[in-house]
Amino acid sequence: MKRMKYWMLCVCCALCGISFVGCSDEPDAENFYTFTGEMMSDYINTRAQYSDFSTIVKRAKLMDLLSAYGHYTLFLPSNEAFQTFYQERGIKSVEDLTDAQCDTIARTHLVNNMYTTIEMIDGTLHTPNMNKRYIQITHDTDENGNSEVWLNRVSKIYFATQDDSVENGVVQPISKVLENTNSSVGQIVEDNPRVSYFAQALKATGLMDSLEFVKDLNYDANSYPKYTYTSDFWKEVARVPDDKYKGFTILIAPDDVMKEKYGITAENTLKQLYDLACQLYDPAYPADVNQPYHAFDVTLPDGTNSLTHRKNPLNRFVAYHIVTRDVKGYDYLTPLVLTQNYYKGAIGIKTDKMNPNDWYETLMPHSMIKFEQLTVKGEGSAYLGKEGVLNERYANRRYDDKYQIEGARIYPTVEADYVQDAPNGRYFYLSDIIAYDKKTREEVQNCRIRMDFSTVFPELMTQGIRLNGDPTQDDNSGTPDYNGKNGFNYYFPNGYLDGVTMRGNCYFVYRRPHWNFWSYEGDEFNLFGDYDFSFRLPPVPCKGTYQFRLGFCALPTRGVAQIYYDGKPQGIPVDMRKFLNDPSIMGDEFTIDGKEYTSFTDEQKIEDQKFLKNKGCYRGPYGGYHTSGGSTINEFVNNQRTFRRVLCTATIDPDDGTDHYIRIRCTSTSKLGNNNEFMIDYLEIVPKSVYAVDGDGEMEDDL
Repeated sequence: MKRMKYWMLCVCCALCGISFVGCSDEPDAENFYTFTGEMMSDYINTRAQYSDFSTIVKRAKLMDLLSAYGHYTLFLPSNEAFQTFYQERGIKSVEDLTDAQCDTIARTHLVNNMYTTIEMIDGTLHTPNMNKRYIQITHDTDENGNSEVWLNRVSKIYFATQDDSVENGVVQPISKVLENTNSSVGQIVEDNPRVSYFAQALKATGLMDSLEFVKDLNYDANSYPKYTYTSDFWKEVARVPDDKYKGFTILIAPDDVMKEKYGITAENTLKQLYDLACQLYDPAYPADVNQPYHAFDVTLPDGTNSLTHRKNPLNRFVAYHIVTRDVKGYDYLTPLVLTQNYYKGAIGIKTDKMNPNDWYETLMPHSMIKFEQLTVKGEGSAYLGKEGVLNERYANRRYDDKYQIEGARIYPTVEADYVQDAPNGRYFYLSDIIAYDKKTREEVQNCRIRMDFSTVFPELMTQGIRLNGDPTQDDNSGTPDYNGKNGFNYYFPNGYLDGVTMRGNCYFVYRRPHWNFWSYEGDEFNLFGDYDFSFRLPPVPCKGTYQFRLGFCALPTRGVAQIYYDGKPQGIPVDMRKFLNDPSIMGDEFTIDGKEYTSFTDEQKIEDQKFLKNKGCYRGPYGGYHTSGGSTINEFVNNQRTFRRVLCTATIDPDDGTDHYIRIRCTSTSKLGNNNEFMIDYLEIVPKSVYAVDGDGEMEDDL
């Protein structure tokens, strides 16, 4: 092994940080060139123990790829591993495989990015393999105490031969051939006997039929050119997504958990689950109780079964456990975690101040789940709760001075005997059931809901676009990177995103994360051109009055837009060229005696918030910051450019089934220049119980 080269590679990887997700499977042909050193092709062709894989690569017509320039990781099974693979399929040798099977096997073991084992943290490898499937990473120790990296829980990287470098990447010899199922996510749930109760309900409610693998065959990425633009001084390029799929993520309390906590058994399971669902949902939806569709397993006048009705309690119960996006792995459930240099935690979030969280809609209409990583405080803190485990993820948890609700813990993996991910999604075990009941709606989610805009649209996560790339690496500001070396920016054709309408010469661009951008979670959206853009608002939890706020970073190169709520204009246009210290907003009041916000007294903070509130503004969140990789933390709350603007205030009843929309229409004078960009960073949905604090000594939480 080339140990010196390995250590040099480790240094490079440490400097480069995490992977650049979303890179194209194969580099552009004009970038191919050969080296004089050993290539990946040489590695597998000159070692007899890998002759079967060499044959597979040749039949897949990928040997030229592994002979040329690139930055690949090859998870390499030996002939011995293939013998086990053949025996399991009742075939004798590699000659019994078809060319199509060889292509699938070769691409399953190739990743278009370099990974040493030190970079493989528990969760999901950030770059998909060349079949566009993600590899799950877990760790164990061998009999000698050495750390073992396991892939998809079934194949380990051999410690003695790990991280062997060649000129165009890293070779990781593994113990078993990797496979990916072609079954749908509903089918792999049905194949796991430990979740048989949920699978029965999934079928009885008809929701299993909603989980089929769906690709939009009418979408053709090749019909859209790349789009170049300038944001501030950054000259960048965006591409459209490669495909358009539907995806799902299912959260399931296993049978043993349901039996222990709720007495559910294998006898009359559906009726027991229905009764449990009635207990949970009837108080939250009393108008449904006396309706025909509320009944258990009866035929309705239209010939359908009552359990398939979307307002049936068992249907609600099952649908609420299904998120309408493919979350690519456990570590993708909440904001991206970085560990480079001084950066130890979720990107752009002060994890000692607040728990990183995201909100995703479910298959139950007009409902969301709160996902949270537990980071605040140390062991023994009251905020950890009775069951709280530091750094683990939870669903619908709220543990603070007002409410102590543990939520359900989400577990990273299932047993190695069962498949966890499918082409259209995956599932995770829960420590308990979750429900959109009165407690969840009125207590857990009756709070300020802050959503990174990339989570508003499920397509970004399903396509692997959200948080793609290496946020520690900047592209050349003067030359657009057409090859996506550090990750890709994307734009979305009209009709690609559900609930979005674009009129006029409008480009809606997603800019990949950068840790030095003044953006929540490092990424942002920008509208360019003569934009007229509408999007469907996420659902609110309860009937009431809400503020909708937009978080952004003001810059002189940005523009002005009129905001509409459900077609009605809301106040004066939003001018993104004005900083908080503009005379029309705060002026000299931005600082007090030259002090930044973090040095204010409690009384000064209260007065500061009241002053801004009257202007329809709020400072940036105290828990948000950016860095350039050093120890200096630049907090949003201290920056005159990063703040929140109230877009509108509206009274909403989520149970009436009505969707609501925000429209953003350009009013800048220069429609196509570089001074009308409209930045969309994050959305806040704030109930009146949170924002209407105006008593002495009171203020809204500034995190």
